[in-house]
Amino acid sequence: MQTQSLSPVFIGRDAELARLASVLADADAGESQAVLIGGEAGVGKTRLTEEFLAMARTGGAVTAVGGCVEIGADGLPFAPVSAALRDLYRTLGPELTEAAAGQQGELARLLPELAGTDGARRELGDEDGRVRLFELTARLLERLGTDRTLVVVVEDLHWADRSTRELLAYLFRSLQRCRVLIAATYRADDIHRRHPLRPFLAEADRLRRVERLELARFTRAEVRSQLTSIMADEPDDTVVDKVFARSDGNPFFVEELACSLRRGCATGISDSLRDLLLVRVEALSEDAQRVAKFVAEGGSTVEYRLLAAITGLSEDDLLDALRVAVGANILLPTDSGEGYRFRHSLVREAVGDDLLPGERSRINRRYAEAVEADPALVPADERAARLASYWYAAHDPARALPAVLSAAVEARHRHAYAEQYRLLERALELWDDAPEDIRAGLRPADYTEAYPPCDCPPGTPLGFVDLLAELTVAARLSGERERAYAMAKRALRLMERSGSPDPLRAAWFWAQRSKVMEVLGRGDGWEELARARELVRGLPPSATHAEVLAMIAGWIMVHKSGAEGIAIAGQAVELARTADAHDIELHARVTLGLLQADSGDVDGGIAGVEEVRRQVSDQRAPLIISRTYGNLSSVLEGAGRSTEAVRVSTEGLALIGDQVVNSTRAWLLGNEGESLFMLARYEESAVRLAAARRAVEGPLLCAGVEMFQGFLALARGDIDAAAAYHASAAEGFRYDTQPQHQIPLRGLGIRLAVAQGRYDEARRGLLAAIDAGFPAGTARYSWPIVADGAAAEADGPWLATGDPARGQVIDRIRTAARELARPTPLYEAYALLVDAHLARAEGRHEPELWAAAEAAFAKEERPAELAAVRYRHAEALLARGPDARERAGCLLAQAHGVAAAAGAEPLAADIAALAQRVRLPLDPDRPADPVDPADSLGLTARERDVLRLVADGRTNRQIAEELFISPKTASVHVSNILSKLTVSTRGEAAALAHRLHLFAGASR
Repeated sequence: MQTQSLSPVFIGRDAELARLASVLADADAGESQAVLIGGEAGVGKTRLTEEFLAMARTGGAVTAVGGCVEIGADGLPFAPVSAALRDLYRTLGPELTEAAAGQQGELARLLPELAGTDGARRELGDEDGRVRLFELTARLLERLGTDRTLVVVVEDLHWADRSTRELLAYLFRSLQRCRVLIAATYRADDIHRRHPLRPFLAEADRLRRVERLELARFTRAEVRSQLTSIMADEPDDTVVDKVFARSDGNPFFVEELACSLRRGCATGISDSLRDLLLVRVEALSEDAQRVAKFVAEGGSTVEYRLLAAITGLSEDDLLDALRVAVGANILLPTDSGEGYRFRHSLVREAVGDDLLPGERSRINRRYAEAVEADPALVPADERAARLASYWYAAHDPARALPAVLSAAVEARHRHAYAEQYRLLERALELWDDAPEDIRAGLRPADYTEAYPPCDCPPGTPLGFVDLLAELTVAARLSGERERAYAMAKRALRLMERSGSPDPLRAAWFWAQRSKVMEVLGRGDGWEELARARELVRGLPPSATHAEVLAMIAGWIMVHKSGAEGIAIAGQAVELARTADAHDIELHARVTLGLLQADSGDVDGGIAGVEEVRRQVSDQRAPLIISRTYGNLSSVLEGAGRSTEAVRVSTEGLALIGDQVVNSTRAWLLGNEGESLFMLARYEESAVRLAAARRAVEGPLLCAGVEMFQGFLALARGDIDAAAAYHASAAEGFRYDTQPQHQIPLRGLGIRLAVAQGRYDEARRGLLAAIDAGFPAGTARYSWPIVADGAAAEADGPWLATGDPARGQVIDRIRTAARELARPTPLYEAYALLVDAHLARAEGRHEPELWAAAEAAFAKEERPAELAAVRYRHAEALLARGPDARERAGCLLAQAHGVAAAAGAEPLAADIAALAQRVRLPLDPDRPADPVDPADSLGLTARERDVLRLVADGRTNRQIAEELFISPKTASVHVSNILSKLTVSTRGEAAALAHRLHLFAGASR
């Protein structure tokens, strides 16, 4: 960071400093903050930041600074974050090490001083590695910011590499309640329309906790104050006018002009801006100018030992030259005292722009040769990237290509996939210009997932198709999916034209295309997988062959399920085992277990996934652990074993800790929340689902969580919240076709429609679901929707109104239930429930049917469903006559106890209303109050008459004719009824009347 200015007094910026102080106060209060400080070059961003940091330190905050490093046209991956963490490490030492405990291996990618000892292994297809690194960085800062305020400043964000921008964006979104403030500065005048920082700034503007400051130029009065502080004497108005006009209020240009004035220049005005910036450099000694040129081309900061190796000056001459440059305020020592940098980047750019092309190449060559001769001249974590940049700028393809490829490997090790991709693109550019003997001596192919090695000895140099494979993976991992698709396509064409087909590699490239097809909106990826399958058919076992089949099995599991998927998954397991592809084998075994469970062999499928769980539970492999535990908890839930599902989700979350991305944690939290909901542990479910919603990223996962929040809200009686969750989930699933999402979403819509009294809409939703079909493996979602549809038919006004379609709808429900699979006893219970509801819909009270459903649900882990069944059982018994009152009373008391304890308010209210109507006590020790439920609603006798007709589906005109009142009076009565019932529509009022059985004769 530049820590010196010619202006000894801090001028202006009172309002900006006050805003920064306010942001700091919010951070001190435990609310993480971020601030972006923008302005043109030279406007005073660094000086304002210095004053702010001094103020923060005075208040007890720990501060750290990192600058984005520009080397030629390249930014070093994560350079400012690494520098800031190193700053914190120097300040906090063991405390930071303790906060990183267990995750040193991952965090060492940003802070090498942590040198991993946690033993985490690299997993095949570790696409979450980058985001996991982001998550761990956020958690580290949160831990360090628990008991103190941290202020982290990133300078020169306009030079930031893409990985740094993405990490900062993640921190802005993800830091929770902690005392952390992140500030970043950037040049606003550099941000042209296509500058990569523009979308970052646009995204940041939408975040509540991100403050944006734009520094304006100085006013004439502020320019006068600045000149006075520099020149010691107050300048006359003519000088102020000329300097203000020439500098246009830019504080840095004011300083440069003031320097010219102090040296005796009459006006301090040069012919061009570049001349203004160079005039003091050209006044330096020849050696000092030489050093300035080398520093300008070396990057934002150049180490002293490196300068000594390349300038050709003796140590004494070099020190003299540096002393002159520092004395003239052209160069400054770095904070570490080990190198030098320009006082202002504008001067560095002017000096660099003044270099001749050959001069620039020669300087970069000297840098590269010096670093190769003595690698210790530069920090180890910067060495590869700087060598790649130096050799590339030296225009030497023979030396640049190996250096660029080496830097790409280093970038991948740091999960800097965007920088790896950019470097590999540069290698592609250099490939044809590099001599054949150089290409013959390149490093072997780097990690490319299951990409098959050529049929050649180990250590064979990288070939052009290998480079395309690396580019394909790097592009996909960095989000450049269009480019990944193009690289895979290019490789396939190249192999086709070469006349020497390589089916295994071709299959790998087709599989890569499949991975991006659905995201690009060009298909579902099946055609590409089918091509890959044909290519590997009959080939010897290999990791590629196994991965292709595992991907096909996974596709079948998500899109259609079936026996074909089981066979393919089993084949993938055997191939992976033979090829010693351990990770692929584990993933394929999980897929196999899920397919078996979906196809009806629930116990066998669970046993298969459970076996994988036991195998991976003691490994440090978070991806396969999370996939295994997440899917095992899901299949257990599908089997009705909710208590086990909760245990598995909880254990999985404990095992993965902070080693996975937020979306993975959200998946496990959502599974746990769903199972707790099924166990009627609503309060705990709400906590887990809320945590999942906070952690989730992406519309699809968000929609999944919100859907179950909607079910929970309905169960607790919050219809408005349920409607909002349903709308949001429907939007998130708009383009999704997976049955596991679409079926329960329709189920939520049906329940919501019933709660709002919109029975016609509930019927349409049910029929649409039946028309769409219930694929194999969807019993856990299909049976509840059919049961809810049957209940809606029974509760609706159809019997009372003589609806002609009622019989046809009931027949369709029966047919759908008859065709649905019943893989576990839970679904036998649902089948009995459907039969009982359909009898109700036909106007028949059948206690025997409800008794059978009760006995079945009593054996399952579905307390809320059992309570609802007991409520209906009691209702049916009471409809038969008074002989079963005692049994009905016991059923109602049991049901009410469960509903009340769970917080299922609508169910508890329905049970209480029935007990009150028939004068049965819910507490055996206390007799029921003989109160008509209509009395508790505050309805007058006339309003009861009107509500009875509303429940029968009558219009205001029909009500008026029957009661001999005017339609307007009928309308007034309806409005009063809606107000007293606290409902919004006639349909909701009718639904409530039916549910409370206020007019049994009218509704049945």
